Amino acid sequence: MQDKKESGTEKPWSGRFAEPVAELVKRYTASVEFDRRLAPFDIQGSLAHARMLHAVGVLSAADLAAIEKGLAAIAEEIRAGRFPWSLDLEDVHLNIEKRLTERIGDAGKRLHTGRSRNDQVATDVRLYLRSAIDDLLALIRNAQVALLDLAERHADTIMPGFTHLQVAQPVSFGHHLMAYFEMLKRDAERFADCRKRVNRLPLGAAALAGTSYPIDREMVARELGFAGVCENSLDAVSDRDFAIEFAACAALVMTHLSRLSEELILWMNPRFGFITIADRFCTGSSIMPQKKNPDVPELIRGKTGRVNGHLVALLTLMKSQPLAYNKDNQEDKEPLFDTADTLAVTLTILADMLGGITVHPEAMRAAAAQGFATATDLADYLVKKGLPFRDAHEVVARAVRHAEGRRCDLPDLPLAELQGFSDLIAADVFGVLTLEGSLKSRDHIGGTAPAQVRAAVARGRQELA
Repeated sequence: MQDKKESGTEKPWSGRFAEPVAELVKRYTASVEFDRRLAPFDIQGSLAHARMLHAVGVLSAADLAAIEKGLAAIAEEIRAGRFPWSLDLEDVHLNIEKRLTERIGDAGKRLHTGRSRNDQVATDVRLYLRSAIDDLLALIRNAQVALLDLAERHADTIMPGFTHLQVAQPVSFGHHLMAYFEMLKRDAERFADCRKRVNRLPLGAAALAGTSYPIDREMVARELGFAGVCENSLDAVSDRDFAIEFAACAALVMTHLSRLSEELILWMNPRFGFITIADRFCTGSSIMPQKKNPDVPELIRGKTGRVNGHLVALLTLMKSQPLAYNKDNQEDKEPLFDTADTLAVTLTILADMLGGITVHPEAMRAAAAQGFATATDLADYLVKKGLPFRDAHEVVARAVRHAEGRRCDLPDLPLAELQGFSDLIAADVFGVLTLEGSLKSRDHIGGTAPAQVRAAVARGRQELA
């Protein structure tokens, strides 16, 4: 039988066991196929750890120099696609450590002094997520800019506002778009807040109880740009709250984007005809030559379920886990990676798609003229003339029923017929019943008046500056 020490694939813990790991178990427990993307962060953390060990006198200057040189070479191998990843070595950490030892000898073995894979992986994931959040914040900003650009161009474009998907009141299309700007603004705030809890250093917790070596955790935190350290070693290695919070933030962003996508799909339908989505974001049918399908917004809706599922998976992963680290936590990475990847590409394509939308104001206006969209304006008109609102509501409801019977809108009724419902109605009522008059009257912060839409766009640009 070949000696394990001669095989070159011995585990760092193999001395405890009398037989090698079964091949099926090896494949089942290995994570290197997906956690190798943590390699740059693993190297970053190892360099900081090595420099700290040297600073506290645990690692010699010669060993530190060898480690720094060796890790730099390994980083280049990984970037160039030349790194010899091995399933036998389980994960990204052991692969890099083994390669480092091959390059520099015993100094590579000394790198792991004062740490465990438990606090090492927790550090790597936090470094990865911190970077992912920074990237996502930039992508959210790009989507917000696309919304601002479209909203500014269509501050005066009138469309029907809906409740229960029924015509409610006329609104500016720009105002409608700015609602999504506000959603993304909250999403950015949530990610920025989540980043604060991600940005804590677990390294130094070792396996679960800390280490007997005279380490300086604050030095490592400073070098890696962490705001502070995790202050309980048990919690530091087993906590995945930050990952769940990240997934929850991502799920909310996707939920918001799915709402916008649903509206884009509806608006593109010929029954609405409000917009046209550029051809590059659509596909055709294999059998119906006339079809132009909004596949991108449909997939955004679908991928929202995917991201929501990852959040549930992470919550379920942590359910009932005893302290401290458990192998279960290996399962946190694939949902996290896929969540970050899915959200990043979704935000990227959404911003591009928004820039390629053609708006059809005439179709929006025609739809706003249906469904008695200015009925509330007539009620407000009567209230301003002294009629209690509940009475005004009743008057307008009867007028709507009458207009419905005549198959016309309220502004189409002759003045005499309108006055039959209330003697408070005068010729000035028609200024109130116009779509433009309805929008203009809502001239307050948060209102749909075109002037307020432009002001909101200006505020948005200032916030993003």
